[in-house]
Amino acid sequence: MHSLAFASLQILCNDLRFNICGLESSYLSNSEVHDLAERIEKSISAYLSYSCRFWAQHLCHTTFDAALAGWVKAVVRSEIFLFWLETLSLLGAYGGAADSLVCTVTWLQNDLEDLLAFAQDGIKFIRNFASAISCSAPHLYVSALPFTPKNTELSRLMMPKFSSLVGISGGGLEEWPALQLALHGHTSPVTAVAVSPDGKRVVSGSFDKTLRVWDAERGVQIGSPLQGHSAGVFSVGFSPDGRRIVSGSHDKTVRLWDAERGVVIGDPLVAHSSWVQSVNFDPDGKRIVSGSTDKTVRMWDAEQGVQIGSPLHGHSRWVDSVGFSPDGKRIVSGSGDRSVRLWDAERGVQIGSPLQGHSGPVKSVGFSSDGKRVVSGSFDKTLRVWDAERGVQIGSPLQGHSGWVQSVGFSPDGKRIVSGSDDQTVRIWDTDSGVQIGSPLEGHSALIRSVAFFPDGKRIVSSSEDGTVRVWDAAGCLQTGSKCSGWVGSVAFSPDSKRIVSSSYKTVRVWDAERGVEIGSPLEGHSGLVGSVGFSPDGMMIISGSDDKTVRVWDAESGVQSGSSLKGHVDKVQSVAFCPDGKRIVSGSSDMTVRVWDAVRGVQIRHPLQGHTDQVQSVGFSPDGRRIVSGSHDKTVRVWDVESGVQIGSPLQGHTDKVHSVGFSPDGRRVVSGSSDKTVRVWDAGRGMLIFSPLEGHTGRVQSVGFSPDGKRIISGSYDNTVRVWDAERGCHIGTLIQGHFGIVHSTAFSPDGKKIVLASEHAVRLLDAHNFEHMINLCEQQKHACNSMNVLATLANSEHYPFIIYHYYFILMSHHLSMPHFFFISIITCYS
Repeated sequence: MHSLAFASLQILCNDLRFNICGLESSYLSNSEVHDLAERIEKSISAYLSYSCRFWAQHLCHTTFDAALAGWVKAVVRSEIFLFWLETLSLLGAYGGAADSLVCTVTWLQNDLEDLLAFAQDGIKFIRNFASAISCSAPHLYVSALPFTPKNTELSRLMMPKFSSLVGISGGGLEEWPALQLALHGHTSPVTAVAVSPDGKRVVSGSFDKTLRVWDAERGVQIGSPLQGHSAGVFSVGFSPDGRRIVSGSHDKTVRLWDAERGVVIGDPLVAHSSWVQSVNFDPDGKRIVSGSTDKTVRMWDAEQGVQIGSPLHGHSRWVDSVGFSPDGKRIVSGSGDRSVRLWDAERGVQIGSPLQGHSGPVKSVGFSSDGKRVVSGSFDKTLRVWDAERGVQIGSPLQGHSGWVQSVGFSPDGKRIVSGSDDQTVRIWDTDSGVQIGSPLEGHSALIRSVAFFPDGKRIVSSSEDGTVRVWDAAGCLQTGSKCSGWVGSVAFSPDSKRIVSSSYKTVRVWDAERGVEIGSPLEGHSGLVGSVGFSPDGMMIISGSDDKTVRVWDAESGVQSGSSLKGHVDKVQSVAFCPDGKRIVSGSSDMTVRVWDAVRGVQIRHPLQGHTDQVQSVGFSPDGRRIVSGSHDKTVRVWDVESGVQIGSPLQGHTDKVHSVGFSPDGRRVVSGSSDKTVRVWDAGRGMLIFSPLEGHTGRVQSVGFSPDGKRIISGSYDNTVRVWDAERGCHIGTLIQGHFGIVHSTAFSPDGKKIVLASEHAVRLLDAHNFEHMINLCEQQKHACNSMNVLATLANSEHYPFIIYHYYFILMSHHLSMPHFFFISIITCYS
């Protein structure tokens, strides 16, 4: 093995080089390079291909050797490291890169601190930029490297060697963020998540009735969704050998799946008379335990698919969580009756008395790896640790969550506990002291349903009703100055286009739109997620609407709240806007009403505007301030008279799914709407009719729409990760401004001067120079082989961790005869944090 490792490392050092396959442009993804196979055959020898894939495996089967460590350093702590990743991307083998470095870290001696630190940085680099690099090898250089946190060994060593790649001025993250991956694909809340025993895959279950399997390194879905359940999937788990998956559903069945082929194994396990809330394999993979709202716990033979013995009765309310002890001899269950119970898995009888102490339903339970402790999470917002032998609580409850605790679990070594809550945070706790470790991991935009440690204890996976699965660095919340947060829900320009306001979890922030720096401190006061923000017409005030059911007005200069919160809504405030004269405010809420407020006195004007039959998601004033438009989950758009508070005409009907965003044109004659039916529609505001056919092109729900200041363009942002621009007069698609994999687009807007476009997507406010946009699109269509402005702009944001990013268009030409990529800049790229 020593000779194989030595030879492989030598081949890497001698044969790897920049742009090894001579790709002319980064416009195309690897899969779109039509002759990539021929290029690989010509440029990457079989020896090099083998060495790239297996050098680390050979290394780990040798004893430590100083001479061999020198060759490892030559590869890992130089530009050869990037050339290696480039080659793996081209070979379609990028998924093994992190494992190779994990092996290397294990092999290295602790006294080689500089090499260890670089290898550990390399692992984070590989995981944080997996989607971009695995999709397109050139984006290793043009997307990933420039946005590597500045205080990392990798950035300090590599950036000087690749300084001509891209112009960056100011900002950027200082350290690696906690969030590593955000997995998008489910079309409904993700209720369950589990990690394979080897840590390479994640399985998730959702309200959308499907299970999905994900590559835990690259962040991509493996194969097609696993379909078969006829109702939402509420629990999933891998078998100990990783070959099977078990799922429990509200269709009252338990199902087994082949984890490799994605097909159902045998018939559904049927016996529960109500929803199956929880399932788990035993340690040897021969049995399955399930818990149901029928108040029973049941065991199944995993091979034969039959129930073992009689149901375990004892709980007086639904059973939400079940699991086996590490030795398979006991079962733990948590129930809506507020108790935790232990059962003898062989005899099917309860062991001792129920573990009582929670004051609310017990939502989640689990054994520690040594089987001596049990952790439970409850709707009473606490976690409790129990002595599994004596049946008594250990220490005080673990307190810190401000919402129901939905999921809990021990780390593999039993020293830490992870929890996920309705408060949209993931928290890590010290098992012995019961003290929270570091800051909460924030980023989900809805309640968290499920959490789990990876088998190595270094990462955490979570799933949420926001439809995403997220993978976190378990040590990320310990970083100095790390906020471990970033979800951005709404953005808006100031009237002079010089400032941007953005909303996130409980906070509102103001940014300098020219320099990209935050102005002042965050505006804090809301107790729930802030979903909508905007400036007053004079730019002196800021308005915000929140899940805490309030509307708040802030002084834009001092950041101080102006007056009391506007209260009246009985559910989440989804949208807010100022009237053009600044004297009134409109708000729309999940309580199905639209309300108008006196912006000066802070009181509601007359009764709520009622008519919608579902949540009101978006509201806005007409330019003359005389009308209000609203869009709702009831699939309609409605127009209201501001003075009388009555609906004008009939609802604008045509959308076949929820309406998420609406707005008037600058002349007030048209209304634009975006919907979950994936279309943008333009209406005659006076006659209440569609002006032309729906604008189609998005492949996910349209979350945000708006007119350009001159009314000639419409911009739309979608859950398909794209921003599109449309001709508002002809009803045709102009182009896709952003086409990448950095997450859903929550909010978009033109600046009042029409020169910029701002968008809020996963973990970032992104500012785009809209000048000469059409010219750039036309040029790119004519010269796809050379122009990469649109695609690069997308993947630069792929890591999902940069709070504020400014982009300008540029050309990139990558020629095989150049030793480094050659850039022709129209203007530099600037990144700000």
